[in-house]
Amino acid sequence: MRIISRRTLREFVDGLAGHKDRPAVKAALDAWYAEVSRAEWRNSADIKKRYATASIVSAERVVFNLKGNDYRLIAAVDFEKSIVWIKWVGTHGAYDEIDAKEVKHGQ
Repeated sequence: MRIISRRTLREFVDGLAGHKDRPAVKAALDAWYAEVSRAEWRNSADIKKRYATASIVSAERVVFNLKGNDYRLIAAVDFEKSIVWIKWVGTHGAYDEIDAKEVKHGQ
């Protein structure tokens, strides 16, 4: 899958400067990025095979749990074009304050 955009992940990690979780969050995001880059998902069932705790919230929106469910990543997936758009990344608490179906990159 082609992921748009890694910069979103870097900016999130940079925003955690001085936070005790930063190294673990960076490692979790790097691992997610590496795995998804190699993936060849054809449908949401393929995602669930690898990420059993992922939530399919709509035909194109998926929520991934990261670092023991402390953090969440929302992505839009276009299976035909093999593209994953990162829409949002944040803490579990911040996730509870947003609508995963509507959130747009940068919110």
